[in-house]
Amino acid sequence: MTPVFDDTPIYHRLIIERGDVPAQVRGEAERIQRDLDRVMRAPSSFTPGLPAPRGFFS
Repeated sequence: MTPVFDDTPIYHRLIIERGDVPAQVRGEAERIQRDLDRVMRAPSSFTPGLPAPRGFFS
């Protein structure tokens, strides 16, 4: 994907000074999405029909 501001000098200067923040954020968002997909696919330890475990005071 080509950034909208790819041909502007200010964009290149900011990347040099601060790093490619949009690419870093995109990478983290993709990692989090993969982690969430993995967690959501994992079998649940909850068994429907059985009462939830109760705590000491409940």
